[in-house]
This record gives sequence, structure tokens and C-alpha cells, in this order.
Amino acid sequence: MTAQLSPPRSSTAAPGRARRNRTARRQDHPAWFLVPALAVLVVFFFIPTIFNFVYAFTDWSSFKVSINFAGIDNFTALLQNGSLLADLRTTLIYAVLVAVFQNLFGLILALILEADTRINRAARVAFFVPVIMSALAVGYIFRALLSQNGALNAILSAVTGQHIDIAWLGDTTWTIVVVALIHAWKWMGLSMLIYLAGLKTIPHDVVEAARIDGANWWTTFRTIRFPLLAPAVTFNVATSLLGSMNGFDIVQATTGGGPGGSTELLNIFVFRTFGQGLFAQATTMSLVLFVMVAILAFPVIKVLRKREEVLS
Repeated sequence: MTAQLSPPRSSTAAPGRARRNRTARRQDHPAWFLVPALAVLVVFFFIPTIFNFVYAFTDWSSFKVSINFAGIDNFTALLQNGSLLADLRTTLIYAVLVAVFQNLFGLILALILEADTRINRAARVAFFVPVIMSALAVGYIFRALLSQNGALNAILSAVTGQHIDIAWLGDTTWTIVVVALIHAWKWMGLSMLIYLAGLKTIPHDVVEAARIDGANWWTTFRTIRFPLLAPAVTFNVATSLLGSMNGFDIVQATTGGGPGGSTELLNIFVFRTFGQGLFAQATTMSLVLFVMVAILAFPVIKVLRKREEVLS
């Protein structure tokens, strides 16, 4: 009795199976699933961005029936307006303060809560809660806390035994610092998570070798751990700096741009100008902010990316 030999497999079987697998994968993930997301992106981002450039060169306003081409008249009027330059300076100061505070608080929290314990996990969640809260809600809460008859003055009066009546949001010099602290408090939980992720990627052997060589905690952090956090620093500094330059909601809820315009960011100026019916001028201001953010973003990211060369 002889065994029957199976016919030899065709050499094209494997390539054919691979083509069927690719076809099946394409059927499982069809490209037309991207159409809704692309439609939303085009309608709510690309088209408004294009019209932002177009309307900046027109005389569009609520006081005119037709929209006519105005050239660079809007830009000339804005440059002659001292409020624009003052708001640009305020926006830049506010962005720098937020970036410093947010990254400083986030890094300190990441170092304190680095150990993976139950208490630290609960604390991480608690510090991340403000990130998912509404920015307007955060602003109104702090506005109530920091008012002259608010909870903070009441607590200080109870602790010191004296009547405390400090206008925390009423000083033309320090109010912008207070508002920047509020902004940083809301987003420091996100920076904390990014820094925690960066700390977890640092090889333990490198840190242990430094400690065996006699390096203390600060020396190890300054010479080894912080340089290895370069990608996390790049992401956090860039997002906090550029995000705060587009800030509006927290400042609007806490001070409304006051006192005396000391916290009037450019977006608040845009909002107020648009509310006056000067649509073309408001669009021009938003275009100026867009250009300023772009000019600032590329050098900052380039400088921060150079720090990552130590990892390559």
C-alpha cells in the first residue's frame, strides 16, 4: 500500500494569500471612514483660516451693507492704535509667566509623586481634575475666592486674627501674575503627567550608577535626569507657551481684561472689537496674533529640540 503524495503547492499561493490579507485589512478599515473627520476639519478649520486672511483686507463691519476691498488700511489703523501694541506686550508677558509656572509646578509634582504608591496615584488624579474642568468655571471660582469679601480673605482673617481686605484682582501690576498662576494651576496636571511619563523612560541603571559614584539627588537630577527629560520639556514648554498666547477664557472670567487693561490679552481685545461690530479689524487682530504665535513657535521649538540631541 503506497502513500498518496499531496500535489506540490503553487509558488504563487503565499503572495496570493498576502494580497487577500491586505484586501481584508482595507475592508476592515475603509478609507471613507476618514471623510467625516476631514469634513469637520475643512469646515471648522481650513475654511475659517482662509477667510481670516481674506476678510483682514476688507472693510467688513456691521455698519455697512457691502464688503469692499480695503487693502492694508486695517493694518495701518492697528499699528497707529497704541492699544494693540500694549495688548501684544501683555499677551507675551502672560504667556511667559504661564509657561514658567505651569512647567515648574508640573515638574515639582512629577518628582514628588514619582513613586508608584496608592497615595501618589490618588494625588495624581486629584491634580489632573482641573485639566478636565471648564476654564470658564475655573475662572469664576477663583474670581469668587479672590474677591475682597471672598473666601481667601476670610481664611486669612481667621488665621491672623485681623481683618484682611486685599484686592487680589485689583492691582494693575500684580494681577497678571495672579491670573497666570490660575492658568498654570488649571493645566499643571497635564504637565505633571508628561513629566511623569518622561521620568519613567529614564533607565534605572544610569541613575543607580551615578548614585554609586557618590552623586547626590540634586546632582543626579541636574546632570542626568533633567537632560533626559528634554522631549517632555519640549512638549510642555511649547504647548503651555503657545496655548497661553491664545488665552481668553480664564482672563475673561476673572478680570475681563482689567484692572485698567493690565490683563487685556489680544484675544480679549479681538472679542471686544468684534462685539463693537468692527469685524474686519477684529479679523486683522486675530491674523496678527496668528503671525506672532507662528514667529515665536518655530524658534522656541528649534531651541528646545537642540536639547534633545543628547539622546541621539
